[in-house]
Amino acid sequence: MVVESDKADMDVESFESGYIAQIIIPEGESASVGDTVAVIVSSEADIAKVGDSATPPESETCVVTSAATTVAVADSSSAGLEVTMPALSSTMVEGKIVQWLKGIGEKVEIGDAIMVVESDKADMDVESFEEGYLAAILTPEGGSAAVGDCVAVLAETEAEIAAVASAGAPSSAAPAAPAPAAPAAAAPAAAAPAPAAPAAVVVPEGERAAHTPAPGVVAATPMARTLSKAKGVDLSTVAGTGNFGRVTEDDVLAALGMPRKNAPPAPAPAAAGPAAAGPAASSAAPKPPPAAAAPVPEGLVPMDGMQKAVVKNMEATLGVPIFRVSRSIATDSFDALYAKLKPKGVTVSALLAKACAMVLEKHPIVNAAYDPSGAIKYNEDINVAMAVALDGGLITPTIRKCNTMDIYSVGREWKDLVTKAKEKRLAPIEYNSGTFTISNLGMFGVSSFEAILPPGTGSILAIAGSAPTVVAQANGHLGVVKKMTVTITCDHRHIYGADAAMFLKDLADLLENNTEDLLY
Repeated sequence: MVVESDKADMDVESFESGYIAQIIIPEGESASVGDTVAVIVSSEADIAKVGDSATPPESETCVVTSAATTVAVADSSSAGLEVTMPALSSTMVEGKIVQWLKGIGEKVEIGDAIMVVESDKADMDVESFEEGYLAAILTPEGGSAAVGDCVAVLAETEAEIAAVASAGAPSSAAPAAPAPAAPAAAAPAAAAPAPAAPAAVVVPEGERAAHTPAPGVVAATPMARTLSKAKGVDLSTVAGTGNFGRVTEDDVLAALGMPRKNAPPAPAPAAAGPAAAGPAASSAAPKPPPAAAAPVPEGLVPMDGMQKAVVKNMEATLGVPIFRVSRSIATDSFDALYAKLKPKGVTVSALLAKACAMVLEKHPIVNAAYDPSGAIKYNEDINVAMAVALDGGLITPTIRKCNTMDIYSVGREWKDLVTKAKEKRLAPIEYNSGTFTISNLGMFGVSSFEAILPPGTGSILAIAGSAPTVVAQANGHLGVVKKMTVTITCDHRHIYGADAAMFLKDLADLLENNTEDLLY
């Protein structure tokens, strides 16, 4: 939705995937910060359950979006404008400040990025709704604060900086301190009390999921809107390169003929051709000494937001009854197809995702999840998530509706998702919407392993490396083929051994005998 504050019209984007079941506040109407304005349900079938009541039902299937979920607020007082820790997701209770983008005394304009905040999955810019001067930073870089806590104070004029800085946080806010561990019964971030006037809106560094703008509204990032207004650029004339055609700051810069901020690095100059053969060319260069080992941290090292999220997810699966089934699959045909597609940018991961998506069409129970109400939730879409290791954690970028895409589209989508994951620019829907997960450690040469079932899903496939294996051929002679071991972990509450075995049987048949089907 597009929300009009007292300063600007701003996009409010969803941190959850699902279907809009009810719009409580229609276009043109107003709501207080924290009021419920719409209800989102996790599946299309749940829309009818919401009903016509203006009060959202108490149901685990419903996610309530409110103005407070994406807006950090400021309290205007004689002590200055308070900047608070925003809620970057519906489950976030505290955030870590990665970087302050403004220094003490610097001017802050509307739309300027003030700070970078680390949530449990991504680093996000927090942009200002107010203009003023940064007078005091209450939570330094590397420090954490609970959602709603004051982390900085803005002075309205340059002359007031000293007075505001000496006053510290406005009286309405408690002094910032390292956030304690969240209690088990912590309320959702949207329930945090909010002062009256919005001050900053949260915008991920990368584009999030698409939304359909109202007629006459151009989908654009806040920084793009700010820059276009300052430079007099009509956004409707700018071609957007963001997700689903959204106009980014770089698009506006390009329209102005200015260099892009996020332009890809210039390609390295081509290597010189081989030197003429001779004694110097034939002698090998001296081998460089091995790199020094990285220093080992000492004592207790606090986990970051991503690591804490991994811990939470792993502990959530302890109460799920699971079972595992393994099978070896010959990969000679698969390897031949990969060798043919690799020059075109298709990776092993893309091929595996496409293969699993095709087989899941025949086995919807494996793509389903158990619902605590005592039902089976069949997912309409096949969204394949694949684990990606990051420094200090992991994340599962998701190829949505993977079964409907050709292999080249899957390859391009996966490459884009991995890039965003490594830069911590994934939108929530790009990592939390998986219905089936793949964990591939084959590149490390492991012979077999077992994966832990992610919460809210029914199965995960662990793929090990392929290795030459001696087998008896149909003619009675011995031969050598390459084989890999795959192991599927399933929720035994709704998936049974035969279901898992048949899934692996069809996956093996596809990879061994019908790999050309992966192209379409």
